[in-house]
Amino acid sequence: MELKDKVVVITGAASGIGQATARAMARLGAQVAVVDTNETGAQATAGEIGGLGIRCDVADEASVNDMIRTVQAELGPIDVLFNNAGIATGGDPLRTPVEVWQKQWEVNVMAHVYTVRAVLPDMLARGSGYLLHTASMAGILTTHGNLTYAATKHAVVGLAEWLSITYHDKGIRVSLLAPLGVRTPMLGNTDSPLASQAAGPIKEPEDVAQLVIDAMAEEQFLILTDPIAQTWMDRKHNDLERWLSGMRRLQNKMEQM
Repeated sequence: MELKDKVVVITGAASGIGQATARAMARLGAQVAVVDTNETGAQATAGEIGGLGIRCDVADEASVNDMIRTVQAELGPIDVLFNNAGIATGGDPLRTPVEVWQKQWEVNVMAHVYTVRAVLPDMLARGSGYLLHTASMAGILTTHGNLTYAATKHAVVGLAEWLSITYHDKGIRVSLLAPLGVRTPMLGNTDSPLASQAAGPIKEPEDVAQLVIDAMAEEQFLILTDPIAQTWMDRKHNDLERWLSGMRRLQNKMEQM
């Protein structure tokens, strides 16, 4: 998809990958709605790129619907939806409160459902549209220490795959961004000896934004942020038992730190 003059909605766009992608798409001539719970950050980013800054709680369907109506009224029909907002609170199933599970499910999964429900009918009527979803390699492999995050990101992978299968021949393109480590506040300490082993090579948000742009141009479904991710995926696919054994060894190392 060419981005010039396209109307784009990006959630979680006041910082990190979302902000970098908003800047990159605006440079290519897109009209970008910068959406975030951080209204000040959304407005600042929007002001920088000549976009529209909107505060929205993506975990609330009414708030999502209001946001979509505002974008349509201000910028016009939505061509690209980038579901990028996410949180990574949580841990193991014994010590993580159910309320944390519910909140992460709402933000990491249901927010994608709410936004798709809001934009897809119009896209189908026009026979064109692009849905982007940020998951994580945690949703394809897993992540040590945070079952809540891994489980919800697995759900995002399943959602994006289903949307691509079901709506591709109706003119809807879908991409799934599955980053390894990216230097954002969510990543936390990248100086740990095991950081690169668990999170892979750490990328900058601007690098990831360019990968998103390139993938859209090719209408490519899976967006990986480093070749090592494909290697790890292949190892899991080719010998699951061996992969699980290796992941257990890494888990033991992390517990001994």
